Amino acid sequence: MLALISVYLLATLVAANTEKAIFLAPNNINIPSAHPNLDDLQVDTLTPDKWAIRTHLQAQFPTDSAKYGRPTWLVLDQLTEGQRYEVRVCWAATQPTAFVLNTYELQTVFESAELITELSDYSLARRQQLEAATEEGHGDGSASTGRPRERDTSVLFLQILAAADYYTTNKTLMNEVPPVYVDVILDPYVFNLLPRSLLPTIGYIIVVAIISWFMARRVSSWIQSIAAEPDWDKKEQ
Repeated sequence: MLALISVYLLATLVAANTEKAIFLAPNNINIPSAHPNLDDLQVDTLTPDKWAIRTHLQAQFPTDSAKYGRPTWLVLDQLTEGQRYEVRVCWAATQPTAFVLNTYELQTVFESAELITELSDYSLARRQQLEAATEEGHGDGSASTGRPRERDTSVLFLQILAAADYYTTNKTLMNEVPPVYVDVILDPYVFNLLPRSLLPTIGYIIVVAIISWFMARRVSSWIQSIAAEPDWDKKEQ
């Protein structure tokens, strides 16, 4: 029981700083080798093998043109068609931020003027950032994941909107929202029922439950044996 309570409290603590979206992987599509392609976007990519990224996300206070904050784009690649997934953003409570996560199929983004413009602007800023890092000697100017050039795969765009969720008398923090340090995690569901990351916790609970059951049986047998012993005082009388 104590173990179950501990797991529940831990899950509640994590959920306080976690935003997630659950989705089904779309049908496979052909990603051609002709340029421009997904590699040319120079955005971070999550796959079931490369399932977590620790990075800084830019945030801003909501405005009329950006009600949910500043967008960041990622690619969710090499998904299994029809499988359920969960993507999470986890951040520290010391950086109050409201996140909104949206997943889009490629065709949906390319057919929406608003979304494709937003993605193009982010991609341009991302390329400039990588080029600057290369000139300073902090990177190779590439976000390539080594994906094959032409392939059939299930892929989605992930849009993360980050809005500053605080008020302070510090004018600097009100004028310039600092980047938010986050973990972005792609978590496949096992048999479309449970996230893969929960398997160790479930295994731990099962082991604790089995041990507790055997211990309870031994304690119960011990108590019953004591209760079954004769009352020696009455026997002597």
